Amino acid sequence: MGRTLANKQALVSDLKGLFDESESAFVIDYKGLSVSEISDLRNRLRESGAVCKISKNTLLKRAIDGEAQWQELAPLLTGTTAVLLTKEDIGSAVKAYKKFQKDTKKTELRGGVLEGKLLAQKGAAALADLPTKDELYAKIAVGINAVATKLALGIKEVPASIGRGIKAYADKDE
Repeated sequence: MGRTLANKQALVSDLKGLFDESESAFVIDYKGLSVSEISDLRNRLRESGAVCKISKNTLLKRAIDGEAQWQELAPLLTGTTAVLLTKEDIGSAVKAYKKFQKDTKKTELRGGVLEGKLLAQKGAAALADLPTKDELYAKIAVGINAVATKLALGIKEVPASIGRGIKAYADKDE
C-alpha cells in the first residue's frame, strides 16, 4: 500500500522544518547499505548534531521548492538519495560521514549546499579537513594560555633581573 496524500504532505512538512533548521546539506548515494549500516551512520552523525534523512527524491524536491538557499541541491537528487543535514558543526559531521565511508566503502558523496552555494564532491569532502569547532576552541585556548604564560614570565623576570643587577653591583664593590 502506498502513502496517502496527507502522509506525503506531512513528510514534506517535516523535511521543510529540518531544512529550515539546517546550515548545510550534503547528498550521498546510499545504495548497498543495510539497515544496520544506515543506523550506524545516523548514530555517528547524531554525535555531531547532524541528521541523515532518506526520502523519495520527489518529496525532497517539494521540500526545497521555493527555498532559495536549497535550490542548488535539486540536481543532486537522483537515484538512491540520503541527505545529511548539519546544524552547527559542519566539519565534524562531514568527518563522521567520511569515517563511515572509509569503514563501509559503500556510499558516495555527491555534493552539498553551504550558504546557498553548490559544493562539488571535492569541495564537500574538503570540509572534512577543516578543524571542528571544539578543535578551534582548543587552539584559541592554547594561544591565550601561551600569551598569559609569557606575560607572567615577563613580569616575573623584571624584578628578578633588577635583583641580579643589584647583586652583581654589590659583588663588584666587595
